[in-house]
Amino acid sequence: MLMSPEITPGGYTPPERRLLGPGPSDISTRVLQALAKPTIGYLDPSFVGMMEELKALLRYSFQTRNALTFPVSGPGSAGMEMCFVNLVNPGDKVIVCRNGVFGGRMVENVERCGGIPVIVDDVWGTPVDPQKVADAFRQHPDACVLAFVHAETSTGALSDADTLCRIAREHDALTIVDTVTSLGGVPVLVDQWRADAVYSGSQKCLSCTPGLSPITFSERAVDTVKGRNRKSQSWFLDLNLLLGYWGETTRTYHHTAPTNSLYALHEALRVLQQEGLENAWARHRSNHLALKAGLAELGIEFVVAEDARLPQVNSIHIPGGLDDKQVRGALLQQHGIEIGAGLGALAGKIWRIGLMGYSSRVENVIACLNAMESVLMAQGVKAEPGSAVAAAYRAYAAQATAR
Repeated sequence: MLMSPEITPGGYTPPERRLLGPGPSDISTRVLQALAKPTIGYLDPSFVGMMEELKALLRYSFQTRNALTFPVSGPGSAGMEMCFVNLVNPGDKVIVCRNGVFGGRMVENVERCGGIPVIVDDVWGTPVDPQKVADAFRQHPDACVLAFVHAETSTGALSDADTLCRIAREHDALTIVDTVTSLGGVPVLVDQWRADAVYSGSQKCLSCTPGLSPITFSERAVDTVKGRNRKSQSWFLDLNLLLGYWGETTRTYHHTAPTNSLYALHEALRVLQQEGLENAWARHRSNHLALKAGLAELGIEFVVAEDARLPQVNSIHIPGGLDDKQVRGALLQQHGIEIGAGLGALAGKIWRIGLMGYSSRVENVIACLNAMESVLMAQGVKAEPGSAVAAAYRAYAAQATAR
């Protein structure tokens, strides 16, 4: 018989943190309480009614009337893969925009589907260049899909989804759009863009638990999936099979849905609806401006130009002479604040401060600036004590006056 393992008496208790990285974000008490509701069967009529509300709330969040709008049982990466395995066949040519880590993952998805990626590269920290995309379509008129990341989490850069989708339509190509970091934080306007397959994540600006990927498909995308002459390479993510569970008229077993996580997403979307999308976007913008003002007092510069900068992912250059891991470790251990490191080519060169969803609050901005000032000054950065927070408060006051 195996020896019984030693475990922590009383069970695991996570430490209190302010989650100010690129995800996950803080979760409100309302959403945490929703997780604790009684579990019922996923074909229970009561649960089915909740599913319909959840779909309607997602349509509001995506600003779409798409009938096929639902949460995938899996993180944003599962939503990404669902789009590719259903819309890309072997031999299909796909134009993929790569201006950060997640554009690179799109390339790999195309390759794993047997498609042919046509890569449009832009410097990390800059948005996708629409002219390069237009040029790629002229050079590859047989391309049938355009894939791009709306809000590149690895850099904090925001691309012009409206223009990119228009270019794709002009060449009769479908679009796959990553809104994992943008949904709920900046305008995501699926119907206005006329985007075809758009996916997101539950743990960023929606401030829900990780593990769900909201997704929406246009009628054109659904027709493409139904017209496939071969099965998707993924059984679990095959949209034709999932139509029976998330469709409008039928409820047939496909997989065991994550019941309590769906309760939480339903509540998180109710929170967003009650605040109002425009108010949520304005809140993210307001807190970004205050953080920006405070960081300027510490001599910290942003990676992304202001006109393409995400308010919810603040990518900043690490001041010369500072050790990335030491600073982030001090923020976590001394102040209970988590910020993000750089990824890929930007590892060790930048930090990413997330102000997403429930994390995008005045008290978090002030706490972050207080902690940053304390840690940086301890490592030799010259600054006037209290200046960062004072600058943030001045920024808030200026915004209030402007209103």
